[in-house]
This record gives sequence, structure tokens and C-alpha cells, in this order.
Amino acid sequence: MRNNKTNLVSRSEEKIIDNRKKLNKLFQNSPLPVEELMVNLHLYIRSPVLAKILYLDELYRLILDIPGIIMEFGCWWGANLISYESLRAVYEPYNYTRKVVGFDTFKGYQSISQEDGESSYAREGAYCVSKNYVQHLSELFDYHTSENTMPNIKKYELIKGDATKTIVSYFEKYPETIVALAYFDMQLYKPTKKCLETIKPHLIKGSVIAMDELNCRDFPGETIAFKEVFDLDNCILKKSNYLPDRTYMFYNV
Repeated sequence: MRNNKTNLVSRSEEKIIDNRKKLNKLFQNSPLPVEELMVNLHLYIRSPVLAKILYLDELYRLILDIPGIIMEFGCWWGANLISYESLRAVYEPYNYTRKVVGFDTFKGYQSISQEDGESSYAREGAYCVSKNYVQHLSELFDYHTSENTMPNIKKYELIKGDATKTIVSYFEKYPETIVALAYFDMQLYKPTKKCLETIKPHLIKGSVIAMDELNCRDFPGETIAFKEVFDLDNCILKKSNYLPDRTYMFYNV
């Protein structure tokens, strides 16, 4: 019985991989002219990806009445950051103080702790990006800035390096900072705990903290860090309406 179940799972995974290869091929061979493809990308977006976009929108709408900036810890390719840039242009185009700030090594994981478990995903070098990718991401940001209101004001920052150090430097440089939304996707124990501790004095009542891997067995370190920094007896945690494995919390001081 166990072998049959394993075979079923294996065949299911193979079918998913084959289907995604078909979609990739359809996208690569799209008959649409480039200018048309750029405004019809949703032809090729899978439903889980659409759900992720809706989740980011869900989070952004939670902070519309809250002052402060958006911080993301663990940016990878930067898609979330660019989405927040576009969502600001949709919901509050004149709020130039709603900066989007991303922290990442952009070199993948630098070290793994005992608290991070034994998942194959939790390994040094995982989630690195292509060479010179940060420059490409900056150019994408500059483009979107030029398309949106108040293009003369830079409203984003990409901060490369060890976030446990760069986040401290950031607040030393900008002590007036209020954090409206903090999005955590570093997954690992030590950097998550240090960054949660560091942003805590800069949160206000109603600030939102979103955790990508809370209660995730593959990355136990994120949940351990969260529980050590915040008193769960005084926290109200909610799951996303679109991605049930994603969690957010309103900070209540």
C-alpha cells in the first residue's frame, strides 16, 4: 500500500512538471507581439501566482490608513517589491512617504542554524540570484517609478548584505522611520529573529507583520523566532484569504 501511494504522488508530481513545461513552451512561443504580450501576461499566469498577487494586494489594503514604509526581508527576485511599487501607484499615488525597502544578501543563504531543521531547501547558497541582478532590479524600479505619479522622487531602496547588520544601520540613518508593513520571507531562524527584534520599536498599533513560513515544517526557524520575539497570548494571527498557508498579524503594542 505504501509503495502504491508513493507511486501515485510521484506520477502526480511528474504530471505537474510536464504541464508547467507545456506552459513555459506556450509562453516562449507566444504569437503575440512583444508590446501586446506585456499587457496580456495574465494569459500565462498560473492560478497560484495570481493568488500571490491577490495576497500582496490584501496586505497593502490593510495598511492604507497606517503611516509608514514597507519593508521586505528576503526579496529573492524582487517581484513582491515591484508589486508594492505598483500597488502604491494604484491606491495612494501621492503618498511619496510610502517607501518600499528590500533587504537581501542576493547571494542566497550564508549560514544555517540548528533551529532551521533538515529540509533540503535550508542550505547555504539557496535562493541566490543571477550575477548583476540587483542592477537589473534597480532598473525595473526606475522604470516603474517613471511611469507612476511623482517620478522625480525615488521611493524605493534595495539594501544588499547581511540584513542583521544592514537593518541596524538603516534605522541609525533614518531613526524617524515607522514601519507600516514588514514582510518576512528569510525563512531562517537567526536573521528572522534579529530583524523582528530590530523593527519592533518602529512598529505602531496597526502595523502589519506578514510571515511566509509561519507554522511551516520545512522552515521551523521562522516560527521559533517569531514566538521568541512576540507574546502569542497577545497576538491575533490571521491567514490570508487567498493563500491559506500565509499568515499576518496586526501589531498591538
